[in-house]
Amino acid sequence: MTTYHAAFRCVEGCPGEWPIDQVIYECPDCGGLLQVSHDLEALKARSGAAWIKAFDDRWMTRVWPYGSGVWGKKEWVMPQIRDENIVSTAEGGTNLFWAERYGKSIGVEDLWIKNCGNSHTGSFKDLGMTVLVSVVKQMIADGKDIRAIACASTGDTSAALAAYCATAGIPAVVLLPKGKITTAQLVQPLANGARVLALDTDFDGCMALVRKLAKEEGIYLANSMNSLRLEGQKTVAIEIVQQFDWSVPDWVIIPGGNLGNVAALGAGFDMMLELGLITKRPRLCLAQAEKANPLYRAYKAGWDKFEPIVAGETEASAIRIGNPVSVHRAIRALKKYNGVVEQATEAELAEASAAADRAGAYTCPHTGVALAALEKLVARGEIKKQERVVVVSTANGLKFTQFKIRYHEDRIPEVSSKHRNTPIELPNDYEAVKRAVLEGVPS
Repeated sequence: MTTYHAAFRCVEGCPGEWPIDQVIYECPDCGGLLQVSHDLEALKARSGAAWIKAFDDRWMTRVWPYGSGVWGKKEWVMPQIRDENIVSTAEGGTNLFWAERYGKSIGVEDLWIKNCGNSHTGSFKDLGMTVLVSVVKQMIADGKDIRAIACASTGDTSAALAAYCATAGIPAVVLLPKGKITTAQLVQPLANGARVLALDTDFDGCMALVRKLAKEEGIYLANSMNSLRLEGQKTVAIEIVQQFDWSVPDWVIIPGGNLGNVAALGAGFDMMLELGLITKRPRLCLAQAEKANPLYRAYKAGWDKFEPIVAGETEASAIRIGNPVSVHRAIRALKKYNGVVEQATEAELAEASAAADRAGAYTCPHTGVALAALEKLVARGEIKKQERVVVVSTANGLKFTQFKIRYHEDRIPEVSSKHRNTPIELPNDYEAVKRAVLEGVPS
């Protein structure tokens, strides 16, 4: 029987590899980030057609652990994890929403929204956290001294870490920027029993502190500079192709803050290409909020120089990051996939989100950033009418209820609320109700 293997290797190409269960986040030689590297030759012992059949047979099955969208691809994700150590909440397997009406309104006939927010904690972060927490659970089972898992977060990472740690019985520590995340995002890690520290700084300040904290004995780092997370997130790319009967879309658009997600998308498509499941690459678009746009600035300058910024206040709070840790691997992925970077103003992201909602979606502000980027690419002819486009929705709109309320009450600065919709207050009178109904219904 073929044995599959994964290990850490330097993203910059330095020699050497380190076992998955070693507490290491950066290359000892150059200080660059590490990536999970798979034994592709062993994986090639099974044909692309055989992998497709295996993945399709496992899709949404009740056989543990393959019912998870992540662990249904276990050999490609983390083959060394013993099944009893997998910490899963049936993450992944999220629906592709055909945004037909919204797509036609902006000039795209084949538009889909990948609803990654339809997951256990309401965001795509679950896909990576199931892998990381499972590895840590196995490390603890094998005698490693890990007392807690820690992360810095703008909200969604902390929710995922807390839920998976609670499931596994591992203490979680969360560093959040005080007053800069939604109430729903704050209450999630609290409800799951995490130790939550609300700090008087922004995400980048929290990230600097948690990196120091992770140097303490027994504290394991859960942020995306730890490439275990990306192994789960790359399954989004595989799922999208699988849901189109193993056909590759023309474009995939994703919002980005710390930028691990676009690198993960590239890694997923790379594996499918290398192992014979697909024969072409999509184009990638990374979308940023205008007030937190360091990668967009680097892209417009020709990639020559990346400079961190101090991110400004934006409705897209989860991507309010000025110094992303995964910037270099994100740039590599975008270059390989003929990618582009676009930005969205506060008005653009809010109006795009509302327009998609009016056509049946219910989008978070970060998805609004991606939709606004889509609209710009279509308007200038870069995305053609007949091309198949997938927008990755990274979180559930229900986590951002106040954003929706403030939009429809016309209380968001810089936004005119073109799609505003409010209740019509009436007396308890049938004739008044009938008039209001008939006035709003086409004859």
